[in-house]
Amino acid sequence: MPTPYDVICIGAGPTGLACAIEAKRAGMRSLVIDKGCLCNSLYHYPTDMTFFTTPERMEIGDLPMTTSAGKPTRVEALKYYRRAVEHYGVETQLYEIVGQIERKNGSFAVHTQDAMGNKKDYRGSKIIIATGYYDLPNYLGIPGEDLPHVSHYFTSPHPYWNRDVVVIGGKNSAAEAALDLFRAGARVTLIHRDKEMGKSLKYWVKPDIENRIRAGEIRAMFSCQVTKIEPRQVLVKNSRHETIVPAVQVFAMTGYHPDFEFLERQGIKLDSKTRRPQTDPSTLETNVPGMYVAGVVVGGKNTSDIFIENGRFHGRQIITAMAGKGRVTEPAPVAPPGE
Repeated sequence: MPTPYDVICIGAGPTGLACAIEAKRAGMRSLVIDKGCLCNSLYHYPTDMTFFTTPERMEIGDLPMTTSAGKPTRVEALKYYRRAVEHYGVETQLYEIVGQIERKNGSFAVHTQDAMGNKKDYRGSKIIIATGYYDLPNYLGIPGEDLPHVSHYFTSPHPYWNRDVVVIGGKNSAAEAALDLFRAGARVTLIHRDKEMGKSLKYWVKPDIENRIRAGEIRAMFSCQVTKIEPRQVLVKNSRHETIVPAVQVFAMTGYHPDFEFLERQGIKLDSKTRRPQTDPSTLETNVPGMYVAGVVVGGKNTSDIFIENGRFHGRQIITAMAGKGRVTEPAPVAPPGE
């Protein structure tokens, strides 16, 4: 077994990186492990995404983020986090899936497997789990959801010019996808189970999507549910009848959730209703001594409470507790950057 790290962070998103950086600044040896690339969730955000926040609210390690405009783009954010890792010399092991984390002789053994099937082991005195939630979509559970033209992620509208596209959902991600597709020349039908768009829509998105719907430029079907997806169409049902809607592509923008099974596999207790991990709110240490959680996983099912702007402070909160410098309360939430 190799020389142990003081802290091993599971998850290489902004929160996991912030934890590792704070550990290094406190004189601890830290390692970050992720099953994907650096900031894997951000990488899979829509290609032309702009965050609904200011640069300073996305900064980690007290490093300034510079942007060409008032709000950071996805490309600028990815560049910034690469630079932060390079600046602090954070050790990373990417494209490795973490399986079991075992407690042995007062420390932890982290077992991973890379893309080639090679198994690796790492030792750490403390563990921080900051795995986010973007990897696990909320599935509809309907026939045809696994067809190749169905996606729970939206990247770019260009391939769908002059094509029939269905967007399922009524929150920011669905509204923005529908607008991008419409402006790229797609024929868009938006299907939502509620009677109107979600109340949490960004203030500039709400009038835009409502005006496009009102003008008939985007077809909207409210109080409806998709019951089946077929290769070139979807079946939509409301309280009275069922309708067939043409679709060569379906974007099911139905949200995401943390990997609760992974947390439970490590021995972390979750609330039966909220699925929030059992933690000390001042230190974010779980019921497993020496194992901490950070970022959106702290909120359980309620993934709208924690995001980059406040999750990035969890690193300082946890490392301060580890170093025995007192107890730090979690910062209050601020406005989210989007879904």
